[in-house]
Amino acid sequence: MIRIEGKVIAGYGVASGKGKDPRYPNGTLMLQLPYFKEKGLDLSSYFRGTINIDISPYTFTIKKPTYYITDIDWSKHIPPENFYFFKVTLLFKEKKYNGLIYMPDPKTKTDHHQINTMLEVIMPHIEGIENGAAVKLEIAEECISFS
Repeated sequence: MIRIEGKVIAGYGVASGKGKDPRYPNGTLMLQLPYFKEKGLDLSSYFRGTINIDISPYTFTIKKPTYYITDIDWSKHIPPENFYFFKVTLLFKEKKYNGLIYMPDPKTKTDHHQINTMLEVIMPHIEGIENGAAVKLEIAEECISFS
């Protein structure tokens, strides 16, 4: 298990609908959820947005996802995408929360590119987590590597 420290950064992402993209007023994640469920990944127990975590100065490299979901044609505005998901535990204020790292495949993502020093995580609702909060992530070594 790898443990990495990070900081929650202000979320203006399109996943939660706070990116003010008129194409996705309720967020991209809400549109994608039924497609993920259809492919066997039910995310209904999680909060309907992502927590953006800055892991700089570290960067990450994808190794082996927990789930790899392909050919999700969820939007009329962009071509179908593939998605990586990795099991992750988030530690915040001495409590542990189990969730997933949510990552559109960079090879199929044509819009809203992200830097490789930020991870988006899907978690249950976490009371009190806010911009600037220090967190730790625990991820299996075979999933992602950090440098």
